[in-house]
Amino acid sequence: MSTLPFPEAPEPDAALLEKGRMLFASETEFLKGVVAMDGLPPADRLEVCFAGRSNVGKSSLINAVTGRKALARTSNTPGRTQEINYFTVSPELFLVDVPGYGYANAPVAVVQKWQRLLKNYLQGRVTLRRAFVLIDARHGVKPVDDEIMSLLDSAAVTFQVILTKADKVKEVDRTKVLTQVRGALTKHPAAYPELLVTSSEKGWGIAHLRALIAGLE
Repeated sequence: MSTLPFPEAPEPDAALLEKGRMLFASETEFLKGVVAMDGLPPADRLEVCFAGRSNVGKSSLINAVTGRKALARTSNTPGRTQEINYFTVSPELFLVDVPGYGYANAPVAVVQKWQRLLKNYLQGRVTLRRAFVLIDARHGVKPVDDEIMSLLDSAAVTFQVILTKADKVKEVDRTKVLTQVRGALTKHPAAYPELLVTSSEKGWGIAHLRALIAGLE
């Protein structure tokens, strides 16, 4: 029996699940929004970033993981839409929110400026341990997702795909989407070889994601 490429991540053991729970047990706080590389906070702790196209459910996932109902929404108030948003989880961890990509209606100069900032951040942040790329389980990988994954490839940043809104998809359709996602990921050398399927609304995969983050070094 052949093994599927990019299988779903195995369930963490009890010790790692507890480590993840404890990591996010304290209150996560919004630190700052960054519009240029010189505005980044000191690289004095591990960080993970979340990236995803608009309406993929990124804010909901960040809120679910941190246990804060409006944390990400607060950080995405007008004026911060093209900033890299930093959250302090603990003295050992920054959580970084990369705003939705694919600015179809934004001026070309704005898009180019944002893409430069994003690329410089990805290539220049030595404490960035993993990027989580969010893919809507209803739609699979779209061209704009391929673009961000190619950028991560070129920056040599390991990224892991998280499927969001899995509760909105019937199991048979979810299987089709997983097949499509796996096929798309074979083109990306920086892709971490395991997927995580989540639902912020139902709580699916949230404890697992906390454990994954807690297990990074």
